[in-house]
Amino acid sequence: MQPSPSELPLLKALWSNSELSARELHEKIADELGWSLSSTRKTIDRMIEKGLVTADERHGIKVYRAAVDKISTLAGLTRQFARAVLEIDGPLPASSFTGSRILSSEELDELQRFLDEEADR
Repeated sequence: MQPSPSELPLLKALWSNSELSARELHEKIADELGWSLSSTRKTIDRMIEKGLVTADERHGIKVYRAAVDKISTLAGLTRQFARAVLEIDGPLPASSFTGSRILSSEELDELQRFLDEEADR
């Protein structure tokens, strides 16, 4: 299942930080989304139901982790955008994402492999 546009910032924060409490997660995305803490908590609960996030307890505090892989999720979103918006059916170059603040060069290579595999299907 792909994350919605409002769920993606939370996933990005979790991919960057491994695990975060609801408050920590809210602080990471508050400026970007302008939500209240209760809205962040509701979104986290929805993401757990969708299988995008898992919850554990650490020292009496509930912490959340991304349950979906960063690269495969980004590859799926990229392919979906390319097909639905740009009407591109062929392969996409991951080099288009060079300069991304969330992808390392190794992750760009992995993204290219995912995009190539999807194009072969």
